[in-house]
Order: sequence, then structure tokens, then C-alpha cells
Amino acid sequence: MEVKETLLSVWDKIKIFCNKHAECLTILGLAILFYFIFFHDIGSYSLMDVDETRYVAMAKDMFHSKDFLTLYLNGEYFFEKPPLYFWQECLSFALWGKVDEWTARFPVALLGFIFSFIVYFTSKKRVDRRFGVFTSLIIATSLEFIMLARYAILDIVLTFYIGLALVCYFQVYFCQENHKKYYWWAFYAFSALAIMAKGIPGFVVPFGTVFFTSIMAKKFKEIFKPIYIIPGMLLFLLIVLPWHIAMFKKYDPLFFNEYIIKHHLHRFLNTANNEIGRKQPFYYYFLVVLWGFIPWVFSMIAVFVDKIKNWGKLHYVEKVKNFDFALLDNVHKALALSWVTAIWIMFFFSLSSTKLATYILPIYYPLAIITGLMWQDYVNMKKHEKPINISVKIFAWVCIIGGVAAMFTPLYLPAQLNNDIAEVRWFALICLIVFGVGSLLFVKYKKYIGVFIFYVLFMTVMSAFATEEFFEVDYKFGQQDLVQFAKYAKDYDYKISSFNMDRKYSLLYYNDELVDYNTKTGLSVDSVKEDLAKKDNVIIIKNKEMGEIEGKLDYDVIKVGRRYTMIKGK
Repeated sequence: MEVKETLLSVWDKIKIFCNKHAECLTILGLAILFYFIFFHDIGSYSLMDVDETRYVAMAKDMFHSKDFLTLYLNGEYFFEKPPLYFWQECLSFALWGKVDEWTARFPVALLGFIFSFIVYFTSKKRVDRRFGVFTSLIIATSLEFIMLARYAILDIVLTFYIGLALVCYFQVYFCQENHKKYYWWAFYAFSALAIMAKGIPGFVVPFGTVFFTSIMAKKFKEIFKPIYIIPGMLLFLLIVLPWHIAMFKKYDPLFFNEYIIKHHLHRFLNTANNEIGRKQPFYYYFLVVLWGFIPWVFSMIAVFVDKIKNWGKLHYVEKVKNFDFALLDNVHKALALSWVTAIWIMFFFSLSSTKLATYILPIYYPLAIITGLMWQDYVNMKKHEKPINISVKIFAWVCIIGGVAAMFTPLYLPAQLNNDIAEVRWFALICLIVFGVGSLLFVKYKKYIGVFIFYVLFMTVMSAFATEEFFEVDYKFGQQDLVQFAKYAKDYDYKISSFNMDRKYSLLYYNDELVDYNTKTGLSVDSVKEDLAKKDNVIIIKNKEMGEIEGKLDYDVIKVGRRYTMIKGK
């Protein structure tokens, strides 16, 4: 009896302590989760072709040359992007005193970490702490956000500054009147930084959001108040203009033709003289969000379908007719702002003919707010119970079936592929089955907070402990050869030539020397013969193309990989 009373007393003290320090404990818990999501083991796997090796190689060149104005790729001008990402990379290299995978990925991981906390604090301020936890964990554990926050490319940098601009703009609708000007000025500053991260999208997304949401809120005239717009535009121009003016003066008309015409105008329109390509149908980004917002997309779609089915009962037509933003509480203001923002972001990027899956990343901030409200209502009030339960069960069974299928891969996958995935197979198998069974049990016993926790932990574990394994599997399909070849060439002070692999920038990054990709000549006996005659030079050729020179030229085979061969003149 005394033991029981002692345990109860200790438990009461723990609860009192937790309640007293709830905010500190919440921040500590989020920090631990965010560390594993964004930082854990980010330096343990090689940089990935194409974009990661390309951009980090450029940042490394900038860091060593100390030319922080002009971007170069393999010794040639690179006028495709503004420099903010590369400046941040250089700061990381300087901070850690070295250039490697960890220092390259540290800036993007840090931005993901910081933005997740900003989502927590602003959502908490607008609604409450629990809502802040829901929204921050939803964005931090969304599949594409995780992937790009552990991958050293530009999109998470753009998303970070667009996200900060939107956070500040949204706050205008929740703060005191005398504080509005500060949020407006911050909006202009962060929008300018978004432009310095990736150009025109950094302007169109935040300012388009302001245009449409201000009309919805009947606040359109307010955005032109001199106290907001004049200091804001001055900040905006002070951030954007210096680099652009310097580049126009130094490289006109080449910079204008490349940066403005080719990589902004033609990229958006995908016109006939655009060499970039990447044309996709209008609905492309709807498909991207279906996988990019895993695991939360299933519940969002289920609730959305349920609302459509009950359209008449919910009186949406009357609600739209009588809509007045000023009469909404903070929760529904946040919801309305997020819906308009998400629709605008989807429309803008879908309108562009040139599409890559990474471009749509800014949409996950408003989607996290929308989905966070759904999950808070589901956990607290069992609202949306039926559709979300259905979505959880479907996703759980998909995971269980996937886990069971992983057990039997030796029966239906080629031996080579089965060997490639061997290390990750059992880890994924266990995670999928445990997650699926656990989710079903929590739904069965209506412990809905358990479902949410399981979703978060599943994505955290996969991010922290499976990312390296998945990357390593991908490397086995050719990039591992290139990294090893480039390091070998570096060790022996060889220069590299290659054929038909002009976007394999791991050769550039891991060798620390300019690479002759032979983009103009292509593979032929004469072009290979010319490169074989070069002193201290190795040539990398695809295995399937070696037949074109075998028996016709005299060379030594240095290394043979899964997809590539490295040769050298005798």
C-alpha cells in the first residue's frame, strides 16, 4: 500500500512539474525530434547527382576563389540562379572550417529546423500550443519537406524565405494595429531574400498571396498604406538591387539574356527556343503533392471527400454568400488564409510549362495549417472521425502489405537488385509492419493522439535512420562508380574526361578539378584517341559504350564499375 501511495505521489509531482514547465518541455521535445528529422547522419552519404553535386561544387569554387559575385560551373559562367544559396553554403564552410557532405547539407537542414519552430511559435500564438505542435510536426514530417531539407539544393532555401514572408504577412491579421508595420516590413525583406534565393518565384508567390487574400479579407487598400509600402519597398530594393545591378553592369548583355530571358521567361513559358525542357501537364503538381505530403495527404483527401459528399448538409453555398473574414475567429482566419495561399501556389506553379517536383515545396506550409486543424479536431473532439479513420486504415494496410511484400523480394526481384536493397529491406519491413499494426490498434481503441504520434515517429525514424540506406541503394546504380573514380583521379592528380554524362557533377565535386565532358564532340574513336593522348588524364565511359572503342585503340583499363569504366592512355 505504501509503495502504491509513493508511486502515486511521485506521479503527481511529475504531472505538476510538466504542467509548470509545459512550454520548455514542448520546445525540448520538438528540438529532439527536429534534430533527428533534419540533422542526424546528414554527412554520412555522398552528395547526389545532379543538382546537389552541381550546386555544392559551385559553392566550393566560390568559397575558394573568394569571388562572391559571379557563379561558375566547371569554369564557365552560371547565370541561372541568384547567389543567396551559395553564400549560405560558404558561411557553413567557413563556420566548420571544411567542405564536405556535412557542411554542405548543414545550411538546408538548419533552415528546415528553424522554419519548423517558426511554424510552431506562430501557430501557437494564433491559436494555442497544441495547434502549434500539430502544424510544426506535420510540416516537419511531410515526405518531400524532409527529403529536400536533407538535400543541399536551392528549393528549401526558397521555401524558407517564402515561408517567412507568408508567416509575417499572415501575422498582420492577428496582431495589434501598431505592430502591423513591422510585419509588413519583414514581409518585404523576406520576399526580397526569396528572390535572392531563386528569382521570380520568390516575388510571385508571396505578392500573389497578398493580392488574393487581401481581396478575400476586404483589406486590399490597406496594403498600399505609405507606412507599410514605402519602407517595405525600400528594404526590398536594398536587398534585391545591388547584386543584380552589379551583374548587369559587369556582364551585360550576356547576363540579361541568360538570367532574365532564358532562365526566367523561357523557363516559365517553355517556349520553342528554351533548351531547358522539363515540360509537364497542368495537373503534374497535384500528383507530386499526393506523394510529397505523405503521410498526411491521406487524411486531408479523406476529409475533403467527406465534405464534398455532405456539401448540401454543411450549407457551403450559404456560407460562401455570407462570408465575412472580419467575423471569423483566429482558427478560421488561419484556415481561410491557408486555403487561398495553397490554391494560388498550386495554380502558379501548375501554370508554368517547365516543372520539377521540387518547385512545389512552398505549398506545404499552408497545407500543414489546414491539416493541423483537421488533426487537432480529430484528436480533441473526434471530429472528422469516420473519414480520417478510413484513411488511417487504408494507409496502415498499405504499409503492412508493403512490409510483407518486402519479406519475399528474393522470390520476384532480380538477384542483383535484391542484393542492392538487402541492407534497407529488413529495416523498412519492420518499420512498415510496426507502423501499420500500431496505427490500426490506436484507431480500434480510439486513441487518436496515438495515431498522430505514430505518424510522427514513423517519419522521424525513416528520416533519421533510413535516408542514408535509401541513398546508398540509389548510388549503386552508377553514381558510386563515379564517386570512386573521381576520388581515385584526385588521389593520383589525374584530370578527367568523360562522354555522354555532362550532368554527372560528382566527377567535378569529388575530383576538385575541371572536367572535360566532351559535350560538343561526343563519343567517337577519334575523340577518345585525342583524350588518351593527354598527359595525366583518365577517361570515363559507360560500359555499354565501350564496344565502340574496344580493339580500335590502345589503352589501360584502370577501374571497371557497375555502369562505368575508367581508362587511361598507355
